[in-house]
Amino acid sequence: MQTVPFANGDAMPQLGLGTWKAAPGVVGAAVAEALRLGYRHIDCAHIYGNEAEVGQALAEAFRAGLKREDVWITSKLWNDAHAPDDVRPALEHTLKNLGLDALDLYLIHWPVAHKRGTVMPETAADFVDPDDLPLSTTWAAMETLVDQGLTRHAGVSNISVPRLRALVEGARHVPEVNQIELHPYLQQADMLAFCRDAGVHLTAYSPLGSSDRPAMLRGENEPVLLEDPTVAAVAARHGASPAQVLIAWALRRGTSVIPKSVNPARLAQNLAAAGLALNDEDMTALAALDRGVRYVSGDFWVFPGGPHTLETLWGEA
Repeated sequence: MQTVPFANGDAMPQLGLGTWKAAPGVVGAAVAEALRLGYRHIDCAHIYGNEAEVGQALAEAFRAGLKREDVWITSKLWNDAHAPDDVRPALEHTLKNLGLDALDLYLIHWPVAHKRGTVMPETAADFVDPDDLPLSTTWAAMETLVDQGLTRHAGVSNISVPRLRALVEGARHVPEVNQIELHPYLQQADMLAFCRDAGVHLTAYSPLGSSDRPAMLRGENEPVLLEDPTVAAVAARHGASPAQVLIAWALRRGTSVIPKSVNPARLAQNLAAAGLALNDEDMTALAALDRGVRYVSGDFWVFPGGPHTLETLWGEA
C-alpha cells in the first residue's frame, strides 16, 4: 500500500476506509472485514454516530494481534465544539468511543461553528458568528492537542483555499491535511496546487459520487458519477470497475482517498484499486469531466440571516 509521508516520519496509507453513512449494527463488521483484507487507514467522525462500534472492531483486531501503530485512525471535531474549552473534551470523548489513547489525525470537520449542544442548526440563531469565534481560535486549540500528544497530527476538512491560506500563514502547526470532496466531476485543481505548494496533504471524500447519501443531501437530476460513459470506457480498457477507476484516479493525483463500503466484495474491489495504474491517456480523458458538481453542497449551513453562504463557504465570494 502506498503511503503519504509526514514531516515527523509518520506515513498515512493512501487508501483508507470511510465510515460516513455506515450504519450502527453494520459498521463494526465492515471495519473488521476491512482490516482483515489489509486496510490500514480508517476514517471516522463524531457526528457519524458510529465511533463506539468502530472502537469495538478495533479492539477485537488488536486483541487478535494487529498492532495499534500499524493502523492510521482519523476522526473529526464537530461544529458545536469549536470553542477552545470544548475542543479537548470533544477529542477525549472520541478517544473513549474508539478505545484509543491518541489519534493519528484529528480534523476540524467544517469551518462552521454551532452553539454548544446544537448538533444540527434549525435557525440562524443556532450558529456562532465567525467574528465571535474565528476558525483561527479553534485551530489554536487543535495545535495544543498535538502538543499534548492526544493526536499525532491535526488538520481541517471542507476548507476553501482562502481559509486554508489564512490558517497556514498564522499557524504554529500548519494544518497537515485538508479533507474535501474530490472526484472527476469536482477536481479542485486550485486547491490541489495550493496544497502541494503549502505542504498540506489532500484527502478525497465521496470519491465515488456519494450515491448512497441521505435524500436530504441529493439534488434534482444530478449526474451519476459511477454511470459516466468516460469512466466506464476507462474501466473497460483496464478490465476494472468504474469504482476502481475513480479510486485509482485519486491515488494517481497524489491524494489519499477514503471510499466507504460495508459490502465485503466491494471492500475487496476497492482495495484492489491500489494496484490499478491509469496511464496519461486515461487521466486526460478523466480531466475533461470536471464540471464543478458538489454532491455535498454545504447548503445545510445556509439559513436566512445566518452567517454562511455557499459563496463564502467555498471561497467564491
